[in-house]
Amino acid sequence: MTRDAGFPSTVACRPPIAAGGSRFMIVTTPAPAASAASAPTAPTAPPANLPLRQRPFDIVFLVIFSAFIVTCIISDSVEGLGLDQVADSPNILVQWNYWYASNFDPLYQSHPLWLRFISGTSAFVYIVFYVLLIISIVRGWNGIQLPSVIYATMIIALTGIPIFGVELFGGPGQATPNVAVFLAFNLPYIVFPLLLLIRMRKPLPFTRRW
Repeated sequence: MTRDAGFPSTVACRPPIAAGGSRFMIVTTPAPAASAASAPTAPTAPPANLPLRQRPFDIVFLVIFSAFIVTCIISDSVEGLGLDQVADSPNILVQWNYWYASNFDPLYQSHPLWLRFISGTSAFVYIVFYVLLIISIVRGWNGIQLPSVIYATMIIALTGIPIFGVELFGGPGQATPNVAVFLAFNLPYIVFPLLLLIRMRKPLPFTRRW
């Protein structure tokens, strides 16, 4: 037997036959109460950003990437523009780089075309990202998360791997004569982008300490 939802069902049943005849009894079964409609769920507000003082790693990033802006100007721009690394250059930036290039980095001093492209990207593209990153860290702009991932991936894959490969395994006139000094000057450009990539691994980075 079927019944429609929302309407009481009527069941006819026969009670035991009493002396003198038979009789029918009508039994009405109430319909189950309709379940209350679920109340609409209010959208969950995103977690609040932590203040900068509670994000110590971001303070370190502020210092390091501010320094990267300086090195973009005084070092990468020289290589990107293909300025000759000579001792008697009238260019003050070349003079500042000559000691390092002539003693520890023959590849940088010879400035091949491919290295000029890499250094020029750092000097004139990455520097814009560094400025935006610093502002985002201070202001708590979580939208910097995806650009940070793109930047870190690019500088590790397109800058770190080819330059470190040639500097460490290249032939005469390319490989650095002093690996320790080369790493001291250049390893931060791989280590800190890698740490930034880990820091920005998920959206809303400034809502958590790390």
